[in-house]
Amino acid sequence: MKRTQFKNTSISYTDTCKGTAIVLLHGFLENKSMWDAFVPEFSKKNRIITIDLLGHGETECMGYVHSMEKNAEIVHAVLTELRIRKAIFVGHSMGGYVALAFAEMYPDYIKGLVLLNSTSRADSDERKANRDRAIKAVKQSFANFISLSIANLFSEENRERLKESIELVKKEALKTPLQGIVASLEGMKIRMDREVLLHLTQYPKMLILGKKDPVLPYEETKEQIEETAVELVTFPDGHMSSIENEAELTKVLLEFFKRV
Repeated sequence: MKRTQFKNTSISYTDTCKGTAIVLLHGFLENKSMWDAFVPEFSKKNRIITIDLLGHGETECMGYVHSMEKNAEIVHAVLTELRIRKAIFVGHSMGGYVALAFAEMYPDYIKGLVLLNSTSRADSDERKANRDRAIKAVKQSFANFISLSIANLFSEENRERLKESIELVKKEALKTPLQGIVASLEGMKIRMDREVLLHLTQYPKMLILGKKDPVLPYEETKEQIEETAVELVTFPDGHMSSIENEAELTKVLLEFFKRV
C-alpha cells in the first residue's frame, strides 16, 4: 500500500507489477480491496493500480461533497506520482462515474474504458430523491443502512448462496466513515450526464451489466450504448458482478486488456 498527498488529503493506492497500466476504481461503500481477487491474475502481464476514492478505505475525506470531478483529480494525482500517461480504466458503479469524469477531464490518458455495473447517465429526479433518503437513513442508523444497502446490490437468488461474501462486503463497508458516505451520495447526486463520451470517443469501451441488477435497470441502462461501438457484456445476476460472476468477469476483462 502506498500514499500520496493531494490538497492536504492523504490518498491510498497500490501499484503492482509492470506492463500496460490498468486503473481499477471501486464503487460506493467499497474500497480498493474489492479487487484483491483479481490482481494476481491481472498483474501477470499488466501494471495494476488500485485507488481508494475519497472517504473510502484508507483515503481521507475532502469536504462535504465528494464530486466525481474531485475524485478524478485524486486519480490524476496518483498517476502523476507514478508517471503514468496512458492507462485502461475499469470502474465499478461509482468508480465508473469517476472514470467517466476522468475521461472528460484528462482525455489523453485513456487507452480503454470499462464501465462495470455502471452508467454514463446522470441521476434521474427519482434517483436524486432516493439519495436524499439514503443520507437521512445513514444519519439515523449507520449499521442498518450499510446492511440493507449491501444486500440489495445482489440478485435475490444470490443473497443466500453468497451469504459469506455479502458479510465480508458489509464488514468492509462499515469501515467507511459517515462523512465519506454522505459526501459520496451528494457527489453522485449532482454528477453530470456523460453519455456523449460513449458516442464520440475513439478508444475501446465496454459496458458490463447484470440482467437482474436491482440498482441499474438492465434494459434502460443498455439504451445508452445504442448506435455506439461500445461492447456490451451481460451477466445473469445483480450489481456485484465482481463477486456474483468473478470467474467470467476475470476472463472478459483479461481479453479486453489483451485487445486494447
